[in-house]
Amino acid sequence: MLNSLFIRNFVLIDSLDIQFDKGFSVITGETGAGKSIILGALSLVLGQRADGKSIKKGADKCVIEVSFDISKYQLEPFFLENDLEYDASSCILRRELFSSGKSRAFVNDSPVSLSILKELGTRLIDIHSQHQNLLLGDSRFQLRVLDVMAENDILLILYKKEFLRYQGLKRELKALLQKAEQSKQDEDYIRFQLDQLKEASLSPGEQEELEQEQETLSHAEEIKGSLYKISELLDGEEMGSVQLIKEALSLADGLERYYPKAKEFAERLRSAYIDLNDLASEADSQKEDIEFNPGRLEWVNDRLNLIYTLEQKHRVSSVDELLALQEQYEKQLGEISSYDQLIEDLNQQLEVSHAELLQQAGVLSVQRKVAANTIAEQLVKMVSPLGMPNIRFQVDMATRPEPEADGMDDICFMFSANKNGELQPVAQTASGGEISRLMLCIKAMIAGFTALPTIIFDEIDTGVSGDIADKMGNIMQDLGSKMQVFAITHLPQIAAKGTAHYFVYKEDREDGTATQIKRLSDEERVNEVARMLSGASLTKASLANAKDLLRKGR
Repeated sequence: MLNSLFIRNFVLIDSLDIQFDKGFSVITGETGAGKSIILGALSLVLGQRADGKSIKKGADKCVIEVSFDISKYQLEPFFLENDLEYDASSCILRRELFSSGKSRAFVNDSPVSLSILKELGTRLIDIHSQHQNLLLGDSRFQLRVLDVMAENDILLILYKKEFLRYQGLKRELKALLQKAEQSKQDEDYIRFQLDQLKEASLSPGEQEELEQEQETLSHAEEIKGSLYKISELLDGEEMGSVQLIKEALSLADGLERYYPKAKEFAERLRSAYIDLNDLASEADSQKEDIEFNPGRLEWVNDRLNLIYTLEQKHRVSSVDELLALQEQYEKQLGEISSYDQLIEDLNQQLEVSHAELLQQAGVLSVQRKVAANTIAEQLVKMVSPLGMPNIRFQVDMATRPEPEADGMDDICFMFSANKNGELQPVAQTASGGEISRLMLCIKAMIAGFTALPTIIFDEIDTGVSGDIADKMGNIMQDLGSKMQVFAITHLPQIAAKGTAHYFVYKEDREDGTATQIKRLSDEERVNEVARMLSGASLTKASLANAKDLLRKGR
């Protein structure tokens, strides 16, 4: 429900601040008073695009703000999805336009994009004019009307849940098929690389061991010579270190009886003798193990060259990385071999989901067919008194080849205003006035089944008068008992039926002319309805007629 509207510096409006009531309200005013300007401001705050020309001349900034009671609209999911602060009872939309052409939009003081503002706006207000014929001809709108009348909300929730699952499975299968195709194209390459790595029979730490062995084999003569010299220096027959220390140890042992400190010398010499004797033995033994082996060196070089070649080819720097790559190739080949099974499993899931979708879509179709007959009967009864006594209306349903987000049904509202006229799609055959009356009746029908946004009927009564206008007013008045309805009208029969009456007028000031709106008092309302009946000059008869209309309108 629209609670209030505030406008500053918009076209001819300096400042406007108005509160609104629930139920059915009427808005009147002379042609050119500015009703379209107020509607334009309202459209802007609901997300319509704007430019700097909308700003009042001489002003730098324009502000339009509306507040709503959203307690009946269940909008919390929308607010959560768009990360907006949610108040279960109140929502404030604001639009700021600047002379530079820039604009800003806010929902509950949080900046939002124009698309979010527009999406939220469509859930809060429906501005319907005589020329707004596209909506009634839109098959999605027609289907929504059918679902509302059929009370298909729960069925649609279940169906859409399964449809999303079905679409997800289709995307998953498509991605898997693409991946399998690409993998099969790469299979020969992967298998060749894997076979090459397996053939190499690599092992962790192998490279370091081979590099060390290569060093040893490459310097075998040098190593052997050095070990021989070490052995001779330690335990050679002439002046070997071991023999010299052995002599020193013997002398120290002989001194021990006369010189107690010689005991320490002897222990240290004995320890050195043992270590050097062992070292001499080890050097002598190892020099025998070292030998120049050209065959082994050639094998080590070849092995290292293979490792270096593989590392360079795969752009890695160690055997461990090559082994990791080998494991990765094995895993890829394993996945390739499992794609067929995965694809088969997904196809089975798709078949089950598709069958479930068709079953649920069938239930929806049955419900819609029942509702289609009800809509046709009720609409003919409601519209016939509105100047279309020979109206014929039916809902054609066709089955789509594949399930879509809202089911398997294509809907078309078929219409003829003449008794023998051929039924044709409503958008192709109905005039603007006829569509306005059809839309009024459709919205009156569905208002009892769902929480509709505030509706503003913008002069949809153009071209009608007298008894028809009175009956259209009755429909709007009844609709207003279920929701908030505004009618911008020039007809006194409709104006008299509102629970509240707002008057748009121009006010001359020293600095120019400004558009204003006010709620009329009971006395002012009598005068306004009388003016609508007789023109500018009020007469006793027009005032009496106005009072009579207002009394009947209640």
